[in-house]
Amino acid sequence: MVEYPHVDQCKSLFQPAGDDLADLDPIGLAQLDESASLLTRVDRKYVLSGSELSAMLDAVAHRVAALEIDAGREFAYESVYFDTPQLDFYLGAAHRRRRRCKVRTRGYLDAGVAMLEVKTKGLRGETVKVRQAHDFSQRRRLDGPATGYVDEVLGRPGLGHRLVPTLTSRSRRITLVDLDDVARVTIDRDLRCADERGASLRLGDRVIVETKSSGTPSFCDRWLWANGRRPEKLSKFGTSLGALRPELPSNKWHRTIGRYFADDV
Repeated sequence: MVEYPHVDQCKSLFQPAGDDLADLDPIGLAQLDESASLLTRVDRKYVLSGSELSAMLDAVAHRVAALEIDAGREFAYESVYFDTPQLDFYLGAAHRRRRRCKVRTRGYLDAGVAMLEVKTKGLRGETVKVRQAHDFSQRRRLDGPATGYVDEVLGRPGLGHRLVPTLTSRSRRITLVDLDDVARVTIDRDLRCADERGASLRLGDRVIVETKSSGTPSFCDRWLWANGRRPEKLSKFGTSLGALRPELPSNKWHRTIGRYFADDV
């Protein structure tokens, strides 16, 4: 089993974002959740270089606010993805099955808080996310209440207790909100992933920008399109596991894997 660093060691890897966020208005977590929680939304993902990210932030600065908690605007995140031993969730995504789902714990490392999240695809392809509080110290384990929650949400009794930790990802995240478009933008830097066999990878010096809206493309989407960037076929769980395990079917993400992902060193 792969050894993951202690939370304090992980947090020490994350450096501040610098001047890119200095001129953005702040928004608190409560206001963000009230104004743009977007638990049902359309997601679009982009992979940008540092210079492309700076240009995007300059372009959207007049209309977005940055999530700020305790004077910080960039936070350490950890996701532990669970799947069956047969990788049913992964294969469902790889083969584009209509009833796809993900189960993960999301750890907010700076705050020492965790959530259990279940994500499904709606009838029109939108992402539907539900979640409940989870014991931070048990992020790599689903106990009885957690497995019961998974079974209830997915309508599949007995599924929850079959799930095992399959992939862990860590990054540092900036969250922006566009109140005019009711859209959110997340920016993940320093993405690193590891599976249970000890294999790991990193995204290098690229960042993942993800827009979340009710359906209509946001201002950020339109700016990226106008500047030659298009959404990528990218799933942190699916793409990373496909890159780490070449024997798995990964045609859906083959181009993304070849362009952006590298073995860790």
